[in-house]
Amino acid sequence: MADMNAFEKNQEVVTIDTSRKMRVGIIGTGWIAEPHVKAYQNQPDVEIVAACDLIPGKAEAFCKKFGLEGVKCDYKDEVEMLADKSLKLDCVSVCTYNRTHASCTIHALEAGVHVLLEKPMCVTIEEAYDIIRAEKKSGKIVSVGFQPRFNKNMQNIKKIVDSGVLGKIYYIQTGGGRRRGIPTPFGTTFIEDATAGLGALGDIGCYALDLVLNAVGYPKPLTATGFRGAMFGKDPNFVTYFGHKEYAEKFGVDDWATGYIRLEGDITLDFRIGWAQNIDYPCDTVILGTKGGLRVPATDCWNGILTNPCILYQEIAGVQVETVIPLEENDNLWDLKIRSFLDAAKNGTPSPVPTSQILYNQAILDGIARSSDLGREIELNVLSYDEI
Repeated sequence: MADMNAFEKNQEVVTIDTSRKMRVGIIGTGWIAEPHVKAYQNQPDVEIVAACDLIPGKAEAFCKKFGLEGVKCDYKDEVEMLADKSLKLDCVSVCTYNRTHASCTIHALEAGVHVLLEKPMCVTIEEAYDIIRAEKKSGKIVSVGFQPRFNKNMQNIKKIVDSGVLGKIYYIQTGGGRRRGIPTPFGTTFIEDATAGLGALGDIGCYALDLVLNAVGYPKPLTATGFRGAMFGKDPNFVTYFGHKEYAEKFGVDDWATGYIRLEGDITLDFRIGWAQNIDYPCDTVILGTKGGLRVPATDCWNGILTNPCILYQEIAGVQVETVIPLEENDNLWDLKIRSFLDAAKNGTPSPVPTSQILYNQAILDGIARSSDLGREIELNVLSYDEI
């Protein structure tokens, strides 16, 4: 009889078969790898067996910090780690900087390994196509790291839209950002073009986009008018939230981006995001339909936590009314994110955050960037998942 272990998921007890351990590797051991490892350590059917990083000694120090004894980490890169057949890897988490998301994911898929890929999916739409081609060829899954999907309050937004109470959706406003929050405490990988490729647009903008696109069924984006710029990051006199002035010369990405996107189904998407600005949050998220509207109060990151309740606006019997949607408590979103990925990989079920959806998220990020560079509206002409 298989060994079993109980795991609490959204206050439900889920039984996990622990007779087969999932062998996991970590690609990239920077700060974002830390919540991955902590969540893996909470799973009763996981054994972390390998880690690698391009910086010599970094993986070893990381493993020591988290008490990962016996983990092999003397690899120069992910290619060497994935080539080590003695590891018998089932899964990897790709926790590298944006510019290497695609290559690391493709190498893992080519090695026959399931991938949990940190957001954003990649930098360009062409890279997204390459990931999907490799995923299809491998028969393995890629799940993209949007832990807000597992937040009950975020899920309620989708339930409200799916219920039909808003009627036909025709307009969406989303975005947000931080008053002071350029992520320089983590070194320069977030702010240099050679490593990040996208700044606030990709880092937190992808969260705001996934929130609304997932809620309305991920319609295909058709056109994009976008702007992105560095309003603060290149200014040596600007003191960021963390006070690192010396990074101004290295700043090569956006700290502010806006976009106007036409989506299939006659939906328009009004988007803005910033790492730094002279206001707290530039906008709430708003979903407007022919029968009702929904306001989602802004946060500084859209990383899965709502601090204020949503409000539903309707007209009932000729009276304009507002309904406050009570906030619900949540379990650890990282545990749920990791668990959903492991269950899909282990049981051969669909990816919990599939590339078929995030492809359109990436198309919008890429479209805003390209439109900004060209200074005009562009057609996106995005291939669907089935066309790739």
